[in-house]
Amino acid sequence: MRVTRPESWPRRDRREPEIRDTRNRHWTRLENTELPPASPALAAELTEIAARLGAAPATISPKYFYDAEGSVLFERITRLPEYYLTRTERAIMQAHGEEIGRQVGRGATVIELGAGNCEKARRLCALIEPGCFVAVDISADFLHQAVDGLRAAFPALDVRAVVADLLGELALPDDIPADRRLVFYPGSSIGNFDPPAALALLRRMRALLAEDGALLIGVDLVKDVAVLEAAYDDAAGVTAAFNLNVLTHLNRLLGADFDLAQWRHRALFNRERSRIEMHLEAYADTLVTWPGGSRHFRRGERIHTENSYKYHIADFAGLLERAGFASRSCWTDPGHAFAVLLARP
Repeated sequence: MRVTRPESWPRRDRREPEIRDTRNRHWTRLENTELPPASPALAAELTEIAARLGAAPATISPKYFYDAEGSVLFERITRLPEYYLTRTERAIMQAHGEEIGRQVGRGATVIELGAGNCEKARRLCALIEPGCFVAVDISADFLHQAVDGLRAAFPALDVRAVVADLLGELALPDDIPADRRLVFYPGSSIGNFDPPAALALLRRMRALLAEDGALLIGVDLVKDVAVLEAAYDDAAGVTAAFNLNVLTHLNRLLGADFDLAQWRHRALFNRERSRIEMHLEAYADTLVTWPGGSRHFRRGERIHTENSYKYHIADFAGLLERAGFASRSCWTDPGHAFAVLLARP
């Protein structure tokens, strides 16, 4: 199904917009790092954002994709014809659901990381009938709305919502059952982390589990470059809108003045590092300011916003072993585009 772009979404034409005169300006200015009054934690976060914008190359953490608008846009992405990941993982779960359910067993405590709209949780809950479900996500408003829907669908299920950043400590409420936990991390979200960070996250997942626990995880596999790049640069422009929305989020959070008309979405496959890279590229010279700092971006300069690593199954199995998972089962689709793995301590 083709998604029609609403008129409010950024256009993807190649016209260069009118730009400000940024001649004779220093390309970055961070000498005054005072930010608007904020809690110590928020002040530290804003300082980190500003430092990353001032670095060479500039970067933005992908966690800032997921404000309320970004979360909605991502759900649109998962339904795009080019975005094979969601439907391929769903097909694997449907084809092998009985075996997955048999290995996991009924009555487990499911902990879904990056739960989003909890759509995948609905299918898993119907399959294994958990005793408790814990949805963990960084977007509070979106998460609570999704959890309310899950409670309505499974009124007898104990459903919890935990707002957390997966880059930090994975701490759960003390009353969450410690035995028979299943950490559920679908969608190949593990690919958003470089291998060292992915290993660290897998180790934090392992720390959530007792010896009777397990991890059910989706992993995108290496495939044809054209297929990969189309999945992250769709014809309808939904992924472009998703990427550009991070600038709107930073304008609101940091007090910056990014003009979205000055930027365009770029997606490319880095063969050497086996990853899709998403960038925002300046149409022309532009100056971006925020309280306490600014940066002059030259025409064609990019802000790196996301990576999505693609694995060979043997390489990912090695990461699991290094993270403390000793045994695993693996299911793939007929084309070997995607894998679902069940790993145990």
